[in-house]
Amino acid sequence: MIRGIQDFKNVFFIGVAGVGMSAIAQYLAGIDKKVSGSDRYFKEGEFNDTKEKLEAAGIHCFLQNGDGITHETDLVVVSTAIEDTVFEVQKAKQLNIPIIKRSELLALIAKSKRTIAVGGTSGKSTTSAMLFDILDKAGLQPSIISGAGLVSIIKEGKIGNAKVGAGEWLVIEADESDGSIVQYEPEIGLLLNVDKDHQEIDELMGIFTIFKNNSKIFIVNQSNALAKQLSQNMAQDFSSDENSQAGFIATDFSQDGFCIQFTIHNSPFTINSIGKHNMENALAAVAVANQIGVDLETCASALKNYEGIYRRNQVLGNKNGIWVIDDYAHNPVKCAAAIMACQPVADKVVAWFQPHGYGPTRFLRTDFVKEIAAALRPQDEIWMSEIFYAGGTAVKDISANDLIMDIKALGKNAFFVEDRNLFVETARPHLSDNSVLLLMGARDPGLEAFSRSVFESL
Repeated sequence: MIRGIQDFKNVFFIGVAGVGMSAIAQYLAGIDKKVSGSDRYFKEGEFNDTKEKLEAAGIHCFLQNGDGITHETDLVVVSTAIEDTVFEVQKAKQLNIPIIKRSELLALIAKSKRTIAVGGTSGKSTTSAMLFDILDKAGLQPSIISGAGLVSIIKEGKIGNAKVGAGEWLVIEADESDGSIVQYEPEIGLLLNVDKDHQEIDELMGIFTIFKNNSKIFIVNQSNALAKQLSQNMAQDFSSDENSQAGFIATDFSQDGFCIQFTIHNSPFTINSIGKHNMENALAAVAVANQIGVDLETCASALKNYEGIYRRNQVLGNKNGIWVIDDYAHNPVKCAAAIMACQPVADKVVAWFQPHGYGPTRFLRTDFVKEIAAALRPQDEIWMSEIFYAGGTAVKDISANDLIMDIKALGKNAFFVEDRNLFVETARPHLSDNSVLLLMGARDPGLEAFSRSVFESL
């Protein structure tokens, strides 16, 4: 029976290349566990960047053929995407090796440290990264298990989504999309926002209520109508509304190109980032850090050097007067925030979005149309290519073009190009020498290469 991380030494991950799995694998390797894993993306004789970086971290990688699971294996970890029919799962069962889900293992890790769990529909990765940087600047030597790579860690030649520090604090993302957030019992729980995404609002509120009850200290965003309903103590909460009674308030927001500035209790902050939503993310990180004794001056100093995270407002460069930005935005609120964040940068924003999953797109259709249409200025445009399909038995009864037609009916500039490989040539006449080309999407592993090919072809 696995009750804590002290109960195993030799652990094997099925699907180790996934962002959530690779983060935990690296963390465990960093605390001297013997870690190995397999992934369906690992092919004989074929280069895989994630595999190279995992092996550099001391993680032995196998093809997904069962060779990595032996009598010496103490524990097998699976993600929610791994089904019982997978051969390796069957082999682990035959050898009577305990099998647990990634989220269960993360909960065990969280219990071993003083943990800060960052929850909410949007902004978890960015806020986690900002908080990690603040705690690091404060000399607390924190650890992090994140859902995205921090640029500062990527520069060390690593995947960037995990780091083990010598200190007692651990920052993790608490994911509500699969309900796993209810398993964590953090010292500090942080709720950034509650918006319709993977579940209906009532279901989300139920999940986040359990998250609150499991947290010793619970900090919420008073600027978000639903999150504020779960406040534990307003004095420890945060808000971007200067009339709020929250303990931490950000004011005087401004954006100059790719730099935002604001003030928290007379302390000026400057961050190399874009969008008011990133001010809120920073404010949340500051509220948590101050709760554990980090002063505002240290927070501001840390965030001045914040380098960002992978595929969040990631600037690929400027070519012929066109800024190209790659972003992970994939739900209605995130897409709208990404568009608005780009508007101070140039006269015109041309946004491209690839929805993922027929079910999620159908579920959020009305919200996508409402949020994106409201974000667009008269000169801005939204383009979409067909929904990304990862396989399975989905009913393909909706198209991205349905969303485009709905947005167009509201008087906005909206265009559909089914094949994304035709997007650049089709949209080229719409791009001026003072514009931003914003590329948005998630889940599709080919999006990074697509974004870079778009930039190269301008």
